Amino acid sequence: MTTLWSDHIAGLTPYVPGEQARIPNLLKLNTNENPYGPSPKAIEAMRAAVTDDLRLYPDYQAQALRQAVARRYRLTADQVFLGNGSDEVLAHVFNAFFLRGGRPLWLPDVTYSFYRTYCRFFQVPHRLIPLADDFTLKVADYTAVSEQEPAGIIFANPNAPTGCALGLDAIAAIAAAHPDSAVVVDEAYVDFGAESAAALLADTPNLMVVHTLSKSRSLAGLRVGYALASPELIQGLLRVKDSFNSYPLDRIALAGAQAAIEDEAWFERTCRAVIDAREQLVRELQGLGFAVLPSQANFVFARHRSHEAAIIARRLRDHGILVRHFQAPRIEQYLRITVGTPEQCARLCDTLKSVLST
Repeated sequence: MTTLWSDHIAGLTPYVPGEQARIPNLLKLNTNENPYGPSPKAIEAMRAAVTDDLRLYPDYQAQALRQAVARRYRLTADQVFLGNGSDEVLAHVFNAFFLRGGRPLWLPDVTYSFYRTYCRFFQVPHRLIPLADDFTLKVADYTAVSEQEPAGIIFANPNAPTGCALGLDAIAAIAAAHPDSAVVVDEAYVDFGAESAAALLADTPNLMVVHTLSKSRSLAGLRVGYALASPELIQGLLRVKDSFNSYPLDRIALAGAQAAIEDEAWFERTCRAVIDAREQLVRELQGLGFAVLPSQANFVFARHRSHEAAIIARRLRDHGILVRHFQAPRIEQYLRITVGTPEQCARLCDTLKSVLST
């Protein structure tokens, strides 16, 4: 039935998420889900939201949740935009800010692969800027004078899949170098050790920060994301959203997300547990012969010095353990490994000892 498709559909290359396998005793370390459950207060709030009120539409402005997010970052509600997961927020970002007279979007050559998917989908011209040999973002490449100003700039911080992070001074310098371009920092993993660029918003009107509740809030199954920016940039996103879907978040999601945002104690405790487990996992992997990039995310990016990454991933899968292997230039010998609980990390490392010895 491809003859019934719209003209552009056949030319799309959809994003491929991490494998969702059905394997007995599966240890899933390939999609960066948090090994610790969401806040009990969030679960209770969602249960309380399952009432006869579900016959009514949710608040399309989501004021209560926007205010809760704003309070956390000392912003105003008109500086907060909500979406059905950060991927939807990012899709609206591409539509709202990166189609500007044929000017290219700048982004790293190794980063979240959905960015290139959106470039194809929205037909956004783009320029890939290579990371340094150590996979860090070279700030000078983004601040140098260019013949053509970018339509915008986007990068993940910490970057995915590398886990490497930029400091706030570097982000501020990039934004200052391009005042006529939206600079979007995707902070899906920022809560595991990096600094949030939300602290720069007061002095940086062209900066936007995108967050998700999927990682540090343990709500990947709920699909809630948000953007923080100046009211002017937020209005651009709202115009796109309300031309697409006025109700991206249901009543249950709004209730659970607000409770999760407000439960700071649970958030801090579980983030700390992930960070501690990550540092221990890095030491274990290094002891097994892996070179591990410095990570400030809830995953590590590792390359073994004498074994092929694809073979390691396949053998781990045979033992019921999933890790992420990208068959892409520059990173085909790396594995992205989600940080699990200490017990899960121990199972991974014990299995690796067996796998690497054969």
